[in-house]
Amino acid sequence: MREAVIVAGARTPVGKAKKGTLANTRPDDLAALTVKETLKRANNYDGPIDDVIMGCAMPEAEQGMNMARNIAGLAGLPNDVPGITINRYCSSGLQSIAYAAERIMVGGSEAIIAGGAESMSLIPMGGHVIKPNLELVQNAPGYYMSMGHTAEEVAQRLVYLVKIKMNSLLVVTNVLRKHYKKVNLMTKSFQLR
Repeated sequence: MREAVIVAGARTPVGKAKKGTLANTRPDDLAALTVKETLKRANNYDGPIDDVIMGCAMPEAEQGMNMARNIAGLAGLPNDVPGITINRYCSSGLQSIAYAAERIMVGGSEAIIAGGAESMSLIPMGGHVIKPNLELVQNAPGYYMSMGHTAEEVAQRLVYLVKIKMNSLLVVTNVLRKHYKKVNLMTKSFQLR
């Protein structure tokens, strides 16, 4: 399998949502600037680009439609360069990079631009209009769990797993201690406390 490498990267400055100097700047315009800068940092790469993959948590309004394709056009890439916008909420940008790497590793592409674009100023958290599916809300509300609640759930599960691991370690340690005391192998350099 081939190796995929990140050749160059760039990001936009971060400002205060709704109040900063970038609050009214479109995310596709900002992303186009980062694409141009990334290509510049890659020794002014002007070779073929097989795809532009952009992640976006809330792909609507100014960051809607197929924003990746729009970014490619705004960045001055040839109009035959395709683009795809993906959504995996907060990990959308990271997922786009993973997809690009996978395609390169299996030989499906040579060069892909991947990243994420989002405006927390122009698009409210959750989007402009939220219309959840009533069946899921009633029978599987976890589908609509916010990232904050998801993080809390993961943290609680990790704490539980750590406690299980610690309890297992404690049991193993106590078993070892009893064993070593029985066979009188405790030394100064190896002590179980």
